Amino acid sequence: MSQTLIRTEGLQKYFKVPNGWLHAVDGVDLEIRRGETLGVVGESGCGKSTLGRAILRLHEPTGGKVFFEDANILEYSASKMDKLRPNMQIIFQDPYSSLNPRMTVQELIAEPLHINKVYRSKRQVYQRVAELMEIVGLAERLTAAYPHELDGGRRQRIGVARALALNPKFIVCDEPVSALDVSIQAQIINLLMDLQDEFGLTYLFITHDLSVVKHISNDIMVMYMGVCVEHASSDELFHNPTHPYTKALLSAIPIPDIDRRLKPVDIIKGEVTNPVNPKPGCRFAPRCPHCSDKCLQSAPELRSVGEGHLTACIKAGSI
Repeated sequence: MSQTLIRTEGLQKYFKVPNGWLHAVDGVDLEIRRGETLGVVGESGCGKSTLGRAILRLHEPTGGKVFFEDANILEYSASKMDKLRPNMQIIFQDPYSSLNPRMTVQELIAEPLHINKVYRSKRQVYQRVAELMEIVGLAERLTAAYPHELDGGRRQRIGVARALALNPKFIVCDEPVSALDVSIQAQIINLLMDLQDEFGLTYLFITHDLSVVKHISNDIMVMYMGVCVEHASSDELFHNPTHPYTKALLSAIPIPDIDRRLKPVDIIKGEVTNPVNPKPGCRFAPRCPHCSDKCLQSAPELRSVGEGHLTACIKAGSI
């Protein structure tokens, strides 16, 4: 059995807009090994969530390939894809808007079990619901509660329980803690890591919070305007960033160190490139302090700058 669970090749997702095509995801290659977490970071609007949805075929990709256990699922028929979906789940960003306010906690967690006809009797379904509530840390007394009666942390635990209900192998975590208080964020992150250890789950963890992604991820991919600009292990990326965009993101992390007050922060200046019918060249070039004429001529390809460390910058290692 291959150690790689998820792999994409040249994955693209374009959206038709009045003045052309918006390149939300443009030629992304990634690989996630079983039981590991790939963190995806970048500014809002860089294509992180679209990437996750394209892998799950919630957004139908424009081009490229998505492999699940070495099979290209973009070639699957609708019926074959329906059979695969229990193995691939998603935890949404906003736990309040992603839950039906008319349904109780028990009904919300039971919904995927009913839709997929996992059990024949209601008794079996509700036994499974009780088990899931215990796994994610929801008290039994909340069974008949409605989402509006719960805080953000408990609502997100419902989302986690729904994702776990069908025993998936792969979960897209789409900014699952960005709408939560810091203390609650830590609880959900620790819960996800415990579940990964217990059930051997594989995560694509999407966030714009670099401190969070460092804590949970094995590897990290940095996205900018629909493309991957750097990919490395978590430790390598934080200790040796090579792309100017990655360096700017890391320098913006607040660190309680009095000596760092004397170090300048890399401020990203300039205008964001228009994602509609983007021009040739590096998409970060208009905001890059190291931009040259060559950067404007053709888009740099990912190249190796170390073991498992890829970057899309022609000047990587010299800046």
